[in-house]
Amino acid sequence: MNLSSVEMLRVWAGLTGLCLVAFYFGVMSVGGVPSQTVSMLATAIGGFEIFFFGQEQWLKRRGKHG
Repeated sequence: MNLSSVEMLRVWAGLTGLCLVAFYFGVMSVGGVPSQTVSMLATAIGGFEIFFFGQEQWLKRRGKHG
């Protein structure tokens, strides 16, 4: 599987976001208080990925319909 550098960036960003979310809920499950930084980072990475995915789909659709 050959991925471009942009696709690899998306894969790493997605994995990082999933790790942050798992860490956040892991801390909550043991009764700790997670840092606000972790939740902000997970939200920022998730928002970036959702925006980038939507933009990619929009550009693909626009290319097919003129």
